[in-house]
Amino acid sequence: MDQGQIRRDRGIELPMPAEFRWPGGKRIGIVFGVAFEGWSDGAWPGVSPMGNPLKAGVTDFNAIHWAEYGPRRGIHRILATLARHNVTASVMVCGVMAERHPEIVRKISDAGHEILAHSYAMDVIPAYLNEEQERANIRRTTELIERATGRRPAGWVSPRGTPSGVTQRLLSEEGYDWLFGDFLDDDLPYLLRFGERTLCVLPGTMEVNDLPLHARHGHPPRAMLEVFEDTLASLRTSPDDVGKIDPIVHAHVFGRPAGIWVYARMIEIAKASNDVWIGTWGQAVAHARTFRPEGRGP
Repeated sequence: MDQGQIRRDRGIELPMPAEFRWPGGKRIGIVFGVAFEGWSDGAWPGVSPMGNPLKAGVTDFNAIHWAEYGPRRGIHRILATLARHNVTASVMVCGVMAERHPEIVRKISDAGHEILAHSYAMDVIPAYLNEEQERANIRRTTELIERATGRRPAGWVSPRGTPSGVTQRLLSEEGYDWLFGDFLDDDLPYLLRFGERTLCVLPGTMEVNDLPLHARHGHPPRAMLEVFEDTLASLRTSPDDVGKIDPIVHAHVFGRPAGIWVYARMIEIAKASNDVWIGTWGQAVAHARTFRPEGRGP
C-alpha cells in the first residue's frame, strides 16, 4: 500500500483544543466498560486459565468452557453490580453473542447501558481481513446487534483492539460515529475526517483491564484496583493534566466472584470523587464534538 493511500485511509486528524475538559469542567474522565465476547464455532480464546496451549488442531475445551461463563453467569453478575451502584456502562458486544443470546443483549440495552459493536466474534480480527471481508463483517455485526436491541450501534471496537489499515475509513463509510480502543496514541478524543464525514476516536488504555492484567499476566484481582487508584492519584498530581481511565472487565473473567468486587470498589471510589466525570463513551464523544463543531459532517 502506498503512503498516499495510507494517509487517505487514516483520515485527516482534528485534535481537541488545549482548553478541552470533560463534562462539568472535570480534568478526569472515567468510563466503566464491559466486554461481552464470543467466538465463532470451532474457535476459542487464545488466552485461558491454564496458560499453556494445546497441540495444534486439538480442541481446547478448557478455554471454551471458561468463555461460556460469560453468558451463563458473568454478564448477569456485572449487570447486577452496575444496577446496585446506579452506573451506566459501555458494553462491547460481539455479533455472535447477539445471535446466540439476543435476550441477554436486549437485557443489557433495556437496562440503559450503551452497546458498541465488537466484530462478529473475537476470532474475526480486521487485520486478517481484506477490505471486502471487513466491510461484510461490519455490516453483519451491526445487523445482529440492531436486530437484538432495536438500535443501531454508533460505536465500534475491534477484537484485541487491533484494526486493519482501513477500519476507521470503513466505519465512517458505514455510518459509525465513533471508534474506541483501536488507537492507543493519546489520552483525549480526536476526530478523523473522511471527506464530509468524521469519526471520533477515543484512544483506549490497557492498564485497568482484567484480561491482560489478570488472565494474561497472572496478577491477582487486587492489582487492578491498585493500578486504578494509582492512576487516579497520578492524574491528580498535575493541575493542568487532562486524562481518563477506562476500567474494563470481561464477563468471563472478572464477572466471577474473585474479580467482581474490584469492579464494584472502583465504581465506589469514582462516585465518591467530586473531581471526576463518570459517563459512557458515547457521552464522551458527544461532548468532544462540541469542541470541534466543524467536524460534525452529515
